Amino acid sequence: MAHQMMREITPLTQNDCFMIFSRVKQEFNFPLHYHEEFELNLIVNAAGAKRIVGDHIEVVEDLELVLVGPNLSHAWFTHQCQSQEIREVTIQFHKDLLDERFLRRSQLNFIQKMFENAQRGILFSREATERIRDRLLSLERKTGFDSVLELLSILHDLSASRNMRILSDSSFTNDRLHYNSRRIEKVFEYMNAHYSRPVTLAEVAKVANMPEVSFSRFIKKRTGTTFIDSLNEIRLGHASRMLIDTTHSVAEVAYKCGFNNISNFNRIFKKRKNCTPKEFRQSFSGTRLFI
Repeated sequence: MAHQMMREITPLTQNDCFMIFSRVKQEFNFPLHYHEEFELNLIVNAAGAKRIVGDHIEVVEDLELVLVGPNLSHAWFTHQCQSQEIREVTIQFHKDLLDERFLRRSQLNFIQKMFENAQRGILFSREATERIRDRLLSLERKTGFDSVLELLSILHDLSASRNMRILSDSSFTNDRLHYNSRRIEKVFEYMNAHYSRPVTLAEVAKVANMPEVSFSRFIKKRTGTTFIDSLNEIRLGHASRMLIDTTHSVAEVAYKCGFNNISNFNRIFKKRKNCTPKEFRQSFSGTRLFI
């Protein structure tokens, strides 16, 4: 039986630019869900809680700030959090808050790129979160045009911050990667189409119409990762989706996603996700167990 996620209908109306919810609570009790709006979530004093964004699972620290894009599944769970005073500030805004043509202006390049990356979820650095924290906490006290200007200013400052971390794998979210290079995009399209079988450096270099050595340097420079790491990320994204949506065994998932060695699959999966495939599946499935 496939795992079902809840689609949330948020209270944000077409007449609102954004909505902000600020609350203090003792536990997280909202299920895994998704919605059409962007969501900026500040979590304070919840060390030991668990966050799921797309196919990324992580135990959180005492302070974090996450931007979740439209229709990306996400939730926070109490897990091992012992705090009796969790502070949560949630800001939801329409995906068309800023017009697409407006976003293409050079002065908004950082925000445009941040919105693209938010399709996979973004965890901002602790330094950036500490700088923005008080502004987010006081945003609910602003009204009208001043509140909109402050939100846009916060988004701009976050978009220019350093060391933000993208959370979910692109193939899990069906996100189209943008590297300002048609050659790289063709390679990723090819790997996404053929991930279930052996894919060699020689054949993807041929797709890029480059010698192998030159292509290895090219993909590393453009994406920051090697060819094999890029291929494994694609395979892990598909494997994560299959672990959630099907009842295939872990071994079946591994082989269907191009891993011909179950031990190698488990090792790569745990290194990337910080949990085994079985633990990952159970995180999404509650008490439902798979063999």
